[in-house]
Amino acid sequence: MSYYDIDAILTDAEKIPCTFQIDVPDLGYLDNQPGHTLKSGSRVALPIWLAEMLAIANTGAVDMDDPSQSSKSFITFDLPPALGNDVVQALKADPRSVPLRDQSAHFYALATHMMELSEEPELSAVLRKTFVSRAAEIALHARKVGGGGSSYHGRDGGGGAGGKGKGKAAKEDNASNLGVGGAGEDFLRGLDEWERKLFRSAHDGTKASKEWMENVKKR
Repeated sequence: MSYYDIDAILTDAEKIPCTFQIDVPDLGYLDNQPGHTLKSGSRVALPIWLAEMLAIANTGAVDMDDPSQSSKSFITFDLPPALGNDVVQALKADPRSVPLRDQSAHFYALATHMMELSEEPELSAVLRKTFVSRAAEIALHARKVGGGGSSYHGRDGGGGAGGKGKGKAAKEDNASNLGVGGAGEDFLRGLDEWERKLFRSAHDGTKASKEWMENVKKR
């Protein structure tokens, strides 16, 4: 990952809910109390890059009066709302029905980063299934938009390939119940940045394949 990767920078700027484990002087403004001490137990939203450092680091101090305050991590953190239980349950029910971009424009990058910081085996399994299911749907839409033989770019639906080709295209088109318009458009609008890159790659590949086939037929 490049240091200048804008997607990585934006992902690191995503905020996650954190709970301070110690009192921190003069940070009360983070809890809408300027000029006051940020008390232990205060919950604030911090960007991932800062939360990660504070969670890994510890105070290194020894408090003789209160040993429980010795060498504690500055904060603990929870999963962000984008990866909350409601979202996970919706993904379990039907991964294609969830507009990931509404949760986070960098949904998969955020999820990957959070799984690196904490053990979430269930989340990992759900995200794997989600990506596979949605990738197949993305490829289907990319083929349609790319003019790979569907009715989206032509009334004959087969691109001049004959009845057998039309039947095959129709069968592939029916593999998705989202269609090209309506729910299908909503699905495409809900793609996160990783998925949009996948869509563009699949679209360009479909378009290039079609052009190559047309050139072969002309020879």
